[in-house]
Amino acid sequence: MSETKTSAPDSTPAAGDEDLGAAGSQLSTAPAEDAPNLPSLGVIGWVRWFWRQLTSMRVALLLLLLLSLGAIPGSLIPQTGIDETKVAEFRKAHETLAPIYDKLGLFNVYSSVWFSAIYILLFVSLIGCIVPRTWQFVGQLRGRPPGAPKRLTRLPAYTTWRTDAEPEQVREAALALLKKRRFRAHLTGDAVAAEKGYLREVGNLAFHIALIVMLIAFAWGQLFKSEGNKLVVEGDGFSNTLTQYDDFKSGSLFTQDDLDPFSFNLKNFTGTYEASGPNKGTPRIYKADLSYSVGADGKAKKTTIEVNEPLEIGDSKVYLVSHGYAPVITIRDGKGNVVYRDAVPLLPLDGNVTSTGAIKVMDGYRDAKGEREQLGFQAFFLPTYVKGNELASQFPALLNPVINLEAYHGDLGVDAGIPQSVYQLNKKNLKGFKDAKGAQVRENLKPGETMKLPNGAGTVTFEKEIKEWAGFQVARQPGSGWALAGSLAAIFGLAASLFIQRRRVWVRAATGSDGVTVVEMAGLGRSESAKVPEELGDLAGILYEQAPGAPDAEDDPAESEASPDPQVVPAEGAEK
Repeated sequence: MSETKTSAPDSTPAAGDEDLGAAGSQLSTAPAEDAPNLPSLGVIGWVRWFWRQLTSMRVALLLLLLLSLGAIPGSLIPQTGIDETKVAEFRKAHETLAPIYDKLGLFNVYSSVWFSAIYILLFVSLIGCIVPRTWQFVGQLRGRPPGAPKRLTRLPAYTTWRTDAEPEQVREAALALLKKRRFRAHLTGDAVAAEKGYLREVGNLAFHIALIVMLIAFAWGQLFKSEGNKLVVEGDGFSNTLTQYDDFKSGSLFTQDDLDPFSFNLKNFTGTYEASGPNKGTPRIYKADLSYSVGADGKAKKTTIEVNEPLEIGDSKVYLVSHGYAPVITIRDGKGNVVYRDAVPLLPLDGNVTSTGAIKVMDGYRDAKGEREQLGFQAFFLPTYVKGNELASQFPALLNPVINLEAYHGDLGVDAGIPQSVYQLNKKNLKGFKDAKGAQVRENLKPGETMKLPNGAGTVTFEKEIKEWAGFQVARQPGSGWALAGSLAAIFGLAASLFIQRRRVWVRAATGSDGVTVVEMAGLGRSESAKVPEELGDLAGILYEQAPGAPDAEDDPAESEASPDPQVVPAEGAEK
């Protein structure tokens, strides 16, 4: 009759079972941690202890948690390297917190000393953890599964039966069966030792290596990244140099030589929108037609950029990020001389492209008395104007365009050397034009209409031509491909380490005292799992068919033939 059981493995092998400790060893590549004898530690001992702590998994997880927590201020607090204007506004609004944030480095988190320290320690921890585990795993792959313990009954999954087959025949059948099930198996003494599930450790190592790849890619991207924005009106162009950008930010090791040499011209922008329904005003077509060239003597090529379909040139990607209108305005002085004629890009305020901006005449204008003066106009543009609602456009397309102009004269403040936005009007030294009733001159104009300035100061014409502009972002993010590859490898490695179990199986066949072959099968996994007993039961059932059970001396042969195949089931009184 067969005898089957499962039991919980002892945490520590008994004195006479050192071979069980060998059989259960190296199921993981995690280094063994010995409790240090603190009173006897010297300098070298303390260094070794510190290194073991740094390269332990719990410290690596703690550093990873600290890195995640450290990145939170970088997301919530304005960063100097990203937007200095917001940092300046934050300093004015929080005079007490700003000095504290400066001392803690919270305005430049990712280049601060404390964040760099966490980053470097995590990097060293992962390296120190991976290298020994890798060598240990390679050694395990080159070696063979350990031999069977003397007492297989101590293992968590165990079954046994007696058979009339010869021991050699049973071992050969077991060896063939285990190899067919993709176990690494070999004969050792009177038993077959087999092992399976190496992909668990491969996944574990792959996960840690992927983390290192991601850390390197993140650091590389932060140090050498660049990102700039440029607004381009139809018919105008852009060259990839620092002076051409409206705003630009980069990593600490970025240099101008890292910019890819290219230029492009915006030929046409096309935007169509849903005319009705719940998605009214939502863009249907949103694209920019360009001609671009690479290098100083590159041949011009045509292309189209759409949302999420950037133009890739070298390591740079040119994204289409915004759109608006640039009405063409002509300004003449009192004598009819043209002092200004240009397309004025206005910035959208809402989804219907209600826009605002400023028109500045800095040179060439003389008032009715012939004195030099500067003009400024506050502009408010509605692509689709509906009478009775002058505050917002009703649709983003040019169905009924109207521009509202508010006229000023005096000093724009541009000669003082203080930088100012081209989209805002500094009214500090400006005077508003007044009409006959003393009210501020302000007028709505449709395409082709002209506004006359008081006292023969000149005219302003809203031309019938309305150009469109497109906002482009030129981004250079080195290491992004490696970061993506690392994240995918980390996911697959983590999945392998979680769902694949490394396990060992031993099959012993030896002649008993009565001359009948006794077959013992046992299994051991890295952790307690129902998979090991189930798999062992399946293997035992197949092997039992090739080496069927023999009747005991006191049993009836007819009953023995009817006895079931051996199954691995919990034994009475087995510890859990």
